[in-house]
Amino acid sequence: MKTIGLIGGMSWESTAVYYRMLNQKTKEALGGHHSSKMILSSVDFADIESLQRAGDWQAAAAILANEAKKLETAGASFILIGTNTMHKVASEVQSVISIPLLHIADATAQQLKHDGIKHVGLLGTRFTMSQPFYKERLNEHGIEVSVPPEWHQDIIHEIIYQELCQGKISAHSRKQYLSVIDDLHKQGIEAVILGCTEIGLLIQQKHTAIPLYDTTEIHASAAVKLAINEE
Repeated sequence: MKTIGLIGGMSWESTAVYYRMLNQKTKEALGGHHSSKMILSSVDFADIESLQRAGDWQAAAAILANEAKKLETAGASFILIGTNTMHKVASEVQSVISIPLLHIADATAQQLKHDGIKHVGLLGTRFTMSQPFYKERLNEHGIEVSVPPEWHQDIIHEIIYQELCQGKISAHSRKQYLSVIDDLHKQGIEAVILGCTEIGLLIQQKHTAIPLYDTTEIHASAAVKLAINEE
């Protein structure tokens, strides 16, 4: 079994989900007492969040790159960045290590293609929805991406940072998200990507008939497959 290197803490709420899913999926695949071989390096999200707000992606990239180098030195076989937004600096992180970085958007696109989905709605932080780094990565796989209007993006973003990243789950916020999903569905999307690792804490498939793709779960599944050499 390969050793997974996970850069976490962005936020620790979703990193805890990653840890649980990586171990659960390893046990499901291998049975018995198996669990995931994993090295976790968890950053202080306050540092990252302030750099995001300031638009200082170069400094944020340097922090994550340093964590990736630590994980490689510690024996990780490949790297996961346990957040969608910080994949904005994925190329900078990959450039300082010799082991692979398993990109969350690539893993998600592979699952969408497997399921025959060609047009998706994307929910995430304002950075993920409004900037091209994530949408273009999906476009490269032949996936058309629609995002909510700007005022809906503001609502989604604020709920992520002011509630979900702090472990707050609100029925009112869930209703707001479901309203956004319904509006996207009216635009012709076939499914919705939960493109922030915390959104799955608020919205699950039981809440809507529209297919949801939880990137945290997809990323964890892809990592376990890679770790146990499963095709």
